[in-house]
Amino acid sequence: MIKPDLTLTIPENLGVVHFVGIGGSGMSGIARLFLNQGYTVTGSDAKDSPNVAALRGLGASVFIGHDAANIGSADTLVVTGALWQDNPEYVLATERGLPVLHRAQALAWLIRERRLVAVAGAHGKTTSTGMIVTGLLGLGQDPSFVNGGVIESLGVSSASGADDLFVVEADESDGSFLLYHTAVALVTNVDPDHLDHYGSLEAFEAAFVEFSRNASELVVISSDDVGAVRVTGALAAADAIARVITFGEHPDSTVRVHSITTTGPVSFTVAWQGQDYRATLRIPGKHNAINAAGAFAVLVGLGLDPEASLDAIAGFGGTQRRFELHGTVGGVSVYDDYAHHPTEVAAALAAARTVVGAGRIIAVHQPHLYSRTRLFAQEFAETLETFADQTIVLGVYGAREDPEPGVTGALVSERFRDPSHVAYVPDWQDAADYLASIAREGDFVVTLGCGDVNRIVPQLLASLEKVRG
Repeated sequence: MIKPDLTLTIPENLGVVHFVGIGGSGMSGIARLFLNQGYTVTGSDAKDSPNVAALRGLGASVFIGHDAANIGSADTLVVTGALWQDNPEYVLATERGLPVLHRAQALAWLIRERRLVAVAGAHGKTTSTGMIVTGLLGLGQDPSFVNGGVIESLGVSSASGADDLFVVEADESDGSFLLYHTAVALVTNVDPDHLDHYGSLEAFEAAFVEFSRNASELVVISSDDVGAVRVTGALAAADAIARVITFGEHPDSTVRVHSITTTGPVSFTVAWQGQDYRATLRIPGKHNAINAAGAFAVLVGLGLDPEASLDAIAGFGGTQRRFELHGTVGGVSVYDDYAHHPTEVAAALAAARTVVGAGRIIAVHQPHLYSRTRLFAQEFAETLETFADQTIVLGVYGAREDPEPGVTGALVSERFRDPSHVAYVPDWQDAADYLASIAREGDFVVTLGCGDVNRIVPQLLASLEKVRG
């Protein structure tokens, strides 16, 4: 993969902006903002998609497939860290001496004069960002935003607003979240991840300390996550300038969550400044009560009314690829979820358990990254065996990484204590047919992963239709 120069001085005028991988959830959202601000936008992606179609409808020229000719007369290239050095568009841009910006650089440049709310953390970023945006809109605010997933009630992952506030999901995976000039920082958790980039847990946590110290007004941070607690301690030791609000179930939390009821849509109470406020979300899962508390802390930290803030957050209806129902065949429901870390998988499946009733949970797990699979194979196996009744493990989605010898989905399946609860089926059609053979009425099927596992959903539904339709 490439490593763009994050110290690059960005020109005042970017001219025609070309996005390589424009169809991705993050890239498409940023491209939309450039279009909204009147820029000429071109781009390319490996496959057509609804995101690509939407951008074309807004005036972008998008090519399917990567070719040097695609960049045309572009003045600036925007890329992600997942791009390979031999990408022909990247190669030609570097030969021409064009500025090559990481997507976070492009976004930071675009919002450089706004009051930024940046949401970071190993898990929960997309949902928390969506909750903050939903809350602000419900309170009559008009923020700009870029989220890592489409907010269901809005149908978009980004928009330009008239207010000074700009809310972004900040990606910690490659350190690019340190580029932002943040006013309000929300840290959902600091669960170890992306150690292929950081090299150690200490370096990973140090990045979150720096991210939090960069906040000029407010830091909202988990009181339950052990990594976040260490970051909070480091902020206190460094005598950080910004105000700190902690949130979670811990008794000493500034915003304390309690009385959580997880049957169906989750209900909970948040305690803030001596008052209790009760809410019921439209989405399930204890983790979403915690996410809502973080969003609430951001809104009240901005000076907004507590009761109205929580009511507005409760209107959040979810984001695409977060426990998203795609269809039901013969009483078998098929959901898709972005979970790709053991903690996220546990949260997604625990939420499914609260609404599945007497049915079973069948997880279809696509390991993401060879390094993550190697490092967390045991944790994935333990989590899947604990929270799912049956698991189908697919092949590894390598994304930005080259294959590693011996690292396959079998690393996960072989670590199950009871092999009757798991099957390693790397071929997607075989996996779909196997699922149809074991599924029964009332079951929930949940695809899990941040790669392209959502693309197997039509095959799963088709195989179920043959057997149960």
